[in-house]
Amino acid sequence: SSFMTDVLKRDPSLYAKLAPLKTKLGVTFGQCIKTGMDNPGHPHIKTCGIVAGDEECWTLFKDIFDPVISDRHNGYPADGKQPTNLDIEKLSKTDIDPYNKYVLTSRVRTGRSIAGYKLPPVIGFGERRKLEAEAVKGLMSMTGELKGDYFPLHGSRSYAAKPNGMTPAKEEELRTKGNLFQEPDSTLLLASGMGRHWPDARGVFHNNGKSLFVWVGEEDHLRIVSMQGARSHCTPDGKNLRQVTARFISACDEVEKVMKQDGSHFMHNNHLGFVLTCPSNLGTGLRCGCMAKLPQVSGRKDWKALLDKMKLQARGMGGVDSDSKGGIWDVSNADRIGKGEVDLCNVLIEGLALLVKWEWMYDSGYGAVVDAEINAIMNA
Repeated sequence: SSFMTDVLKRDPSLYAKLAPLKTKLGVTFGQCIKTGMDNPGHPHIKTCGIVAGDEECWTLFKDIFDPVISDRHNGYPADGKQPTNLDIEKLSKTDIDPYNKYVLTSRVRTGRSIAGYKLPPVIGFGERRKLEAEAVKGLMSMTGELKGDYFPLHGSRSYAAKPNGMTPAKEEELRTKGNLFQEPDSTLLLASGMGRHWPDARGVFHNNGKSLFVWVGEEDHLRIVSMQGARSHCTPDGKNLRQVTARFISACDEVEKVMKQDGSHFMHNNHLGFVLTCPSNLGTGLRCGCMAKLPQVSGRKDWKALLDKMKLQARGMGGVDSDSKGGIWDVSNADRIGKGEVDLCNVLIEGLALLVKWEWMYDSGYGAVVDAEINAIMNA
């Protein structure tokens, strides 16, 4: 049960056509579809079932990638052009939680890939270390609010300044705040090859204010995350998506500026936007999300279908393979491609504000009104 298998079932001849092909960097079709072949399904989401091993995969194997992208992203066409919208003034001013009791944290994140390197499913040991060195050089040159330090994963031997990786105390600090990526145990990630050479040449950069985090060497070359709020209680900062988004845009600009000074750049093209590992994260690669307490709305039998209608998705606190605990969900935009960054943030802002309003109405005894409003959306 994946988009990749759907495409191959519709046109079985694709396998014989693509199987003999190999990119200039040596990536095969088999490496791209291995995760979908090894995993029959997923309990919470329909997976793509295919990943890219380098930038050329998206064009060499376009006969399967383009229909997967179309199926995953609501009909995004093979000749589609990815727009960019980073105008913070166009960000919605809607208060997502006027009651200050439902939204815990706000986070905007995206991935970036550095041109010239293989992607994480197939990158080699030495190349992974070279990538880390180039990325960290750029991150450590940032100044002002973005200035910070890099902490290799505990046990990594690749970074001379911290030859044993981060300390156990630092590891625990990042883990308890939700800012540390873990060794993959998901069969989706393991089958794709993400766990090779763990934990070497992987780590976390964060600014001194601990509001910007960059993961190096996880599912993508870089994961850039701007966030604020607490995972245990609601604060006014936790719902301030405007501030979070502004910092995120600034960080993306600064990192690429340094890369270009050294003659490098992020993978990008007019059709796919920012080129990443998984078809689910193409285009902007952006996931604008909030951790929110929604036990009553999410307790509805049509919860998943409702999110689909609103172009949203929800994960548990532990990420893609986790379920909710206590009705707390990480709610975010479902689409990544076909719209600009600020437009996707606005989908989340307006949609989450509605979910929060309904949760408050359930709490306040107006459940019948909520049911009527949701039924109208579902039947539209």
